[in-house]
Amino acid sequence: MRLDDFDPNIDVGDQGNRGGGFGGGGGGGGLLFGLLPLIGSRFGCGGIVVVLLLMAVFGGLGNLGGMLGGGGSGTQVTRSAPADGGSATQVCTSDPAKKAACDAFSSAQKTWTALFAQSGKRFEAPGLRFFSQNGQSGCGAAQSAMGPFYCPTDQRIYLDTSFFNELANRFGAKGDFAQDYVIAHEFGHHIQNLLGTSDQVQRIQRSGSETEGNAASVRLELQADCYAGVWAAQNRSRMDQGDLQEGLTAAQAIGDDTLQKESTGRVVPDSFTHGTSAQRMHWLQRGIETGDPAQCDTFSGAI
Repeated sequence: MRLDDFDPNIDVGDQGNRGGGFGGGGGGGGLLFGLLPLIGSRFGCGGIVVVLLLMAVFGGLGNLGGMLGGGGSGTQVTRSAPADGGSATQVCTSDPAKKAACDAFSSAQKTWTALFAQSGKRFEAPGLRFFSQNGQSGCGAAQSAMGPFYCPTDQRIYLDTSFFNELANRFGAKGDFAQDYVIAHEFGHHIQNLLGTSDQVQRIQRSGSETEGNAASVRLELQADCYAGVWAAQNRSRMDQGDLQEGLTAAQAIGDDTLQKESTGRVVPDSFTHGTSAQRMHWLQRGIETGDPAQCDTFSGAI
C-alpha cells in the first residue's frame, strides 16, 4: 500500500526495552501473573483457561504472539507527557518497521478525522507507543506476548514491531498491507471507544454470563476488522494489487478456530473472543467493499 509519510504531529513515542520488570512496581510476578488479570478482565475465566491451555501446548506465553492483542473498554484518559523517546520524527524514522507503522497510523488518523467531521462527531486522536519485549501502558504492563493492543485508559495503541515478523513467519501473513491491517484494526478499537461501543461490551461482560461476554467480545473484534476495511476503502487509490489478499490472509491466520486447531487440535466456540477466520475475513472485506462505518454493525443480527 502506497501511503504518505506520517504527519510529524501525531502522538508517537518509544519506550524501548525496559528489561525484566513487569508491572508498575518493578520486578516480581513474571509474565503469567502480570498478564492473566488483564485477560480475565477482558475475557473472563474462560479466557484464562484458554491461555493456560495454550501455554501447556506452546510452552509459555511468549510463543502466543498476537492472539491476545485487541481492544478494551472504558473512556478515562490519563496520558503522560512528554511522549517517550523523543519527537514523532525521531521515533518513526529510527527503524523501517516503526516508519511503516507510523505511516499507517497517521493515515488512519487522517481518515477517521475526516469521517467524524462528515458525521458531525468530535474526533479525539489516539497515541501510538512502541516498546520492545516489556513496556507499560495505562492498562498495566505491555508484553510482546500480548501482541499489539489498544488501551482505552490512555487512548493509545501499543506495539512491539517484532510482531510483524511473527505475523509473516509464523502465521504466513506477509506484506505491507497485512501490517497496515494490524494498525488499522487497533485504531478501530479507538473508534469504538470514542463511540461508546466498548463501554457497552464491558457492561455485557460484567452482567452477563461468560459465554455472553465472549460473544460480545467477538462482535467487538469483528467490528474493528470492519473498521480496518473502511480505512482501506477510504484509501483505495493507494492500494496495490495483492493488498486485499494480504489482509485476508492475515485475518484468516488469526481466527479463533484456526488458532485453536493449531494449538489443541479442537475448537471450542464458546471460548472464542475474536471470531472465526471466516468471520474475520468477511468483516474486513465488508469494510473494504462498502467504505461505510454504518455497514460495520456487528451487534445486530447474525455475524
